[in-house]
Amino acid sequence: METERLTLRPITASDVDDLRALHADPEVMRFLDPAPVENYLGASFHAAHEKATGRFVGWFEFKGTGEVELGYRLHREFWGLGYATEGGKALIERGFTSGGVERVVATTMFVNAGSRRVMEKCGLRHVRTFHVDFPDPLPGAEYGEVEYALTKAEWQRAQGERHVAGGIS
Repeated sequence: METERLTLRPITASDVDDLRALHADPEVMRFLDPAPVENYLGASFHAAHEKATGRFVGWFEFKGTGEVELGYRLHREFWGLGYATEGGKALIERGFTSGGVERVVATTMFVNAGSRRVMEKCGLRHVRTFHVDFPDPLPGAEYGEVEYALTKAEWQRAQGERHVAGGIS
């Protein structure tokens, strides 16, 4: 799958070194619990590479069937460039147009403002704030977790509004 600036493909064993390097950055993992790299292998996780340079940008998760979970993790050097939004929107569009997806959900820590902004730019709306009793909570866990979501009907309505606003009807 390609976007304007990214190539997305399922993560394979050949991506393990790139994943380990990404997960070794404490700033990237600041709001996340580490999981074994092998957990990211398979069709639900997509390696993202910059089309212009071929560099590994990070990964995107799009896991589930009717309701899918959107996730992303990018190298710091790619933060603030719109790549997370670009990849997320592309997966959402494909899911709603040809993947049988009815609802997309995403969660993060309340204090992870950057990730929340990406969710909003992808069209997801805040659904709830909730608290999880973690055995070894990360700093900021006391503020809770947030869930964002977007239904297919909401996405279709926004696409129609965008076309009308852009002069396309």
